[in-house]
Parts: sequence; structure tokens; C-alpha cells
Amino acid sequence: MFRVFADAAAATQETSGLNGMIVPIIYLAIIALVFYFVILRPQKKEQKKMDAMVAALEIGDSVLTTSGFYGVVIDVMDEVVIVEFGSNKNCRIPMKKTAIVEVEKPGSAQETESK
Repeated sequence: MFRVFADAAAATQETSGLNGMIVPIIYLAIIALVFYFVILRPQKKEQKKMDAMVAALEIGDSVLTTSGFYGVVIDVMDEVVIVEFGSNKNCRIPMKKTAIVEVEKPGSAQETESK
């Protein structure tokens, strides 16, 4: 009779050992999913939006740079754009496309003013 209880206790320990391993794995999986949906997914969406904005960059667009300067694009190359700042036509600065934060098309400013 003692042997039956010993076998039952051993079976219970094996089962609880498996359950003891599964629960932390489930918690880690839940934490990973929350991390993905709260941090990684929105960041990827924002990066795609920025890539599309930079890809649509054209000559004549008004831009805002990361340093806070407003300018007009006068030339677009692969990785670099040349931006003209202010009314001074001699102030032309080449900069990386990644330094552009905001783009405004020339026609969009007139449309918002007329509304």
C-alpha cells in the first residue's frame, strides 16, 4: 500500500514539474507579444511612413529638418538633397535625406489656405 502512494507522489511530481516549466514559458510569450505590439510594431509603421515621405521628395517641396530649419528642396540625389534656406539664394546646404522630418508639397499649402 505504501508503494501505491509512492508511485502516485512520483507521478504528481513529474506532472507538477512539467506545469512548473510551462507557466514561465507562457508568461514570457505573453510579455514578448505585448512588447511587439506596444513597441516594435508602431516603430516599424513610423519607419515605413518616413521612408515613403522621403521617397516622394521632389524639387520645390518645402521641408523641415531635424535641426528645425525650414527650406526648399532644389536638388534630389540618392542619399543627399540640397536645400535652400531663407530668401538668400546663396544659402544652399547639402544634407542627408534622413535629416528631413516633414515635407509639404507646394500645392498643399494653397489648398489649406483656401478652405
